[in-house]
Amino acid sequence: MIQIFWYVYAAFLATSTIGFFIHGAYRSPVFLIDLAFSVIAWVGLFGFVTHHQIFTPFVWQVILAAVVLWDLLFFFFIKAYFTAEEPEADTASMTIISGVFMVVLLGPLYYALFHYAF
Repeated sequence: MIQIFWYVYAAFLATSTIGFFIHGAYRSPVFLIDLAFSVIAWVGLFGFVTHHQIFTPFVWQVILAAVVLWDLLFFFFIKAYFTAEEPEADTASMTIISGVFMVVLLGPLYYALFHYAF
């Protein structure tokens, strides 16, 4: 039963990425770098779900640290410089809510990468 969750979760990540492609979210090079980090993390998710060792655990430890650091830096700092949205009145509270939402959505990915690496 738990395997079904992981497959559904992986399908959700892939579907959301396809949605971003359709709406043109990957126009800037920095967003393509984010996509590269995501794809590398998905390879780890695939290895975790299918119980196949793709790289050594040390490589996945480094990748886990890089992916978590990149996601946090990208979401809270880098992304703001490359989006053309108008600032809103409650930007700080919306950023915190969006950050919590991001951690909730990416938490299972981090969990899988952690268990795959250690």
